[in-house]
Amino acid sequence: MSKLHNYFHEMNIDISWYDQHVSPSVNRIALSLEDLEKDVSSCTKCMLHETRHQTVFGEGPICSEIMIVGEAPGKEEDEQGIPFVGRAGKLLNLFLESIDVNRKSVFITNTVKCRPPDNRNPMIEEINACSNFLEKQIKIVNPKVLVLLGKVAANRLLGEDKVMSELRQKIFHIDKFAIPIIVFYHPAYILRSPLKKFDMWEDLKFLNTILKDNVS
Repeated sequence: MSKLHNYFHEMNIDISWYDQHVSPSVNRIALSLEDLEKDVSSCTKCMLHETRHQTVFGEGPICSEIMIVGEAPGKEEDEQGIPFVGRAGKLLNLFLESIDVNRKSVFITNTVKCRPPDNRNPMIEEINACSNFLEKQIKIVNPKVLVLLGKVAANRLLGEDKVMSELRQKIFHIDKFAIPIIVFYHPAYILRSPLKKFDMWEDLKFLNTILKDNVS
């Protein structure tokens, strides 16, 4: 019995409706994500599998309101198997906290699931090899808003080769997903260009507005 079930039992709350209708659906979603992670872990579709320590599938609760898509795992992510655990990840956590969003409530992943050597940008064939995995993740999690970090993620999902100034502070919609999509600077870029943190703050407020207004 889960902690939630224990709590309801102690409070003498009838949860038969939840068990009958909601719980099976949630379990099916969890199993779908688990199966997908197994597929990713055994993937050999591109050359990156030859140099990875492990795949970095992503992490976060199913049915998260926010889903974040970055570029690719770095050295620390490759070692730990968790996305955004290095300096950029720590900065991302601080950004989220600034709008009262706990990282643990967000599903975070990358366009590619293996680290490119020397942290180079992923090549188009590597991005394409992972594209089906990413699209399935988005459909399974089905967030209220999809946040793309940097040009690599934005170009991959939006299919538009534009500079960041043309992508920020806008809501995009694509046929594959009935989800509002927005674009942020990648935290790694903010580390290299600290003055851009003011732009990032504006983007975070933009995200907060979308969540509060439930824009779709």
